[in-house]
Amino acid sequence: MPQHFLEFHSLPADTLHSIIKRACDLAGHWADRTIPQTLSGKRVGLIVDDSGWRNTTAIALGVQAMGGICVEAPVTFSGAEAVADLGGYLSNWFDLLVIRTRELAKLKELASTIDIPVINARTRSNHPCETLGDLAYVRSVRGTLEGLKVVGIAPDANILRSWVEASKTLPIQVTQVYPQPWHVTDPMLLNANFRASSNIEDVLDADVIITDCWPKDAQESALLPYQVSSSLLDKTGGNAIFLPCPPVSRGQEVTADAMLHKACQSLQAKAFLLHAQNALMEWGTQRPQVPRS
Repeated sequence: MPQHFLEFHSLPADTLHSIIKRACDLAGHWADRTIPQTLSGKRVGLIVDDSGWRNTTAIALGVQAMGGICVEAPVTFSGAEAVADLGGYLSNWFDLLVIRTRELAKLKELASTIDIPVINARTRSNHPCETLGDLAYVRSVRGTLEGLKVVGIAPDANILRSWVEASKTLPIQVTQVYPQPWHVTDPMLLNANFRASSNIEDVLDADVIITDCWPKDAQESALLPYQVSSSLLDKTGGNAIFLPCPPVSRGQEVTADAMLHKACQSLQAKAFLLHAQNALMEWGTQRPQVPRS
């Protein structure tokens, strides 16, 4: 059976470590313009059934850079066609599908019906490629992920949920720091490596700090105490890596000066989104596939 990447914790730790290490290797190849042609002859179907552009643009670029063929299929999972039918048509043509859509349940349904790998390029429930890229960057800086302390100043939404997914498999500690109404409480995600807190002081012990957009239903007064500023980053002792998730809203989850702080390494980290996705596609297409009848 094909191995899909739908949720971060759907892969074992050794596989994730291998993909993350490969992403770091591919970063070096990218800088040297020596990208291996490991997708040569591979046909990748890209479906963008939602908004956003960063990771899907990186997918299209990465496939071409590694010698493959990438075609964007104008598919929607909210139309009249059955998901199983769509999967059957797509698997006639492609070796791998990369899909950005709203509902994780639709991806799971699709993956259960086809014999080619499916990569989750974002849903409203999670965003595993984004977290994979950030982890690859952090590994490139620190040399290891062992014992990593991640603080997410973010609500229960797809970005933070993927970090919590990662804490179920990898040797990292994830702490959510946010007002209680937006804490992660999903029993499928709760685990010994995750905890939720409302104490902003917990950020001071972080190796990595992430943020996400404010919830649309939130009052500014409730969230301003959790805004990341340059002065807050100064209190971390200078070793924390600050990775605000784009699109960034200056004046809300971050201040303008926080984006200029030396701890803010968002631009450098997002380069690794391409490398991590390249490593993931390389891994997915090199696995033995089910013979076609």
